[in-house]
Amino acid sequence: MKRIFIILFTAIGSPVAGVYAQQPFDLQTCLATGLENNYSIRISRNEEQIGKNNATWANAGALPVIDLTGSYNGAIDNTETTVRATQDKLKDSGVFDQTFNVGLNLNWTIFDGFKITTTYRRLKELQRQGETNTRIAIEDFIASLTAEYYNYVRQTIRLKNFRYAVSLSKERLRIVEARYSIGSFSRLDLQQARVDFNADSSQYMKQQELLHTSRIRLNELMARRDLDMELHAADSIIVPNMLLSFDELWNATLLANAALLKAEQSRTLAALDLQTVNARNYPYLKLNSGYGYTLNKYEIATNRQRSNHGPHFGLTAGVNLFDGNRKRERANANIAIENARLARLQLEQSLQADMNNLWQAYQNNSKILKLERENRVAAKENHEIAMERYLLGDLSGIEMREAQKSLLDAEERILSAEYDTKLCEISLLQISGKVTMYLNNEPQ
Repeated sequence: MKRIFIILFTAIGSPVAGVYAQQPFDLQTCLATGLENNYSIRISRNEEQIGKNNATWANAGALPVIDLTGSYNGAIDNTETTVRATQDKLKDSGVFDQTFNVGLNLNWTIFDGFKITTTYRRLKELQRQGETNTRIAIEDFIASLTAEYYNYVRQTIRLKNFRYAVSLSKERLRIVEARYSIGSFSRLDLQQARVDFNADSSQYMKQQELLHTSRIRLNELMARRDLDMELHAADSIIVPNMLLSFDELWNATLLANAALLKAEQSRTLAALDLQTVNARNYPYLKLNSGYGYTLNKYEIATNRQRSNHGPHFGLTAGVNLFDGNRKRERANANIAIENARLARLQLEQSLQADMNNLWQAYQNNSKILKLERENRVAAKENHEIAMERYLLGDLSGIEMREAQKSLLDAEERILSAEYDTKLCEISLLQISGKVTMYLNNEPQ
């Protein structure tokens, strides 16, 4: 059923009609724009990419390290040599000896008590946690933008309501002025009509400010270059989803809630930290090899120069018998595992409390919405009757004002109930991991 104030508002015309002449934005367009441009989402995706880049066997230490090295050493010495047989002394000054080295060296940890494998698993888990963090950021963004989008729709409807109130007050003022001029109404009636008209005009101007604030916030979430860019919402009413099921939402929460998944990943990381500590209980095996070339130049020795080149290799095996920290680190790792388990249980309890509170609010707002829709029918009929009596001169201006206010208050209560129900719906879907359904308009 179309609302009477919308029809009258369209018929009378609006001073802001030209503002909304552009292509309307629906919720899916706003979400798509925001997911592409929003700075927080882009930062989160970059951090996720860092996690992916880090999750390699090389970063875990599984690959060998190969170095190409070169060096040069020179020495200028003054030497004195005593011949044993004759006790003659030979002195040389400024003896210049040189050494050149070039080498290719390989160092490779073949086994270190499964620490490399554990480190790689930890890096992969951090990668998955980065993906979960991005998902949390996206779900928070979708919930925030969806709520702000419907707040913008709400503020737009309220602006139309106040515009309609101004049009009613203006028409009433016109009638009073006409009748005052012929002596049918008193000056008190005229002044009261002007006061009401000015009050409605003031509310209308304040509402324009609230709509402007909501538009700025919506443009900010979408990261549009001009935050003051005009925006026309495609939706003209708020339609809450009245078919949600508590059991389905809670089961989905236990399976897909991103915060619970992250808590479980933190628990896995704590267990891997313990495995890293335990890896020191095992022996290690390291390989080193390479190929080198050395050239020595002697100024006064028997040999003028000497060069060596060829491969070298070796194996190192060992076991860490005692380092003084292992017992402490193992105890702390076990405590971290227990804390991760408790944090997960605490989070699940907190989500259950939030779900129950939101579900109760969702049900109450749904009932209020149904009741207010019935009240609006009565308020609308009452206003039409009052208008007929007022035009006939059978109703005072104060009584006409009350009938008008009753209709506008009914519309405002319906709008508040619709918006509050929508907010509960958004929060319930976010907790259950289903908020991305707004990308496809499924909750509608």
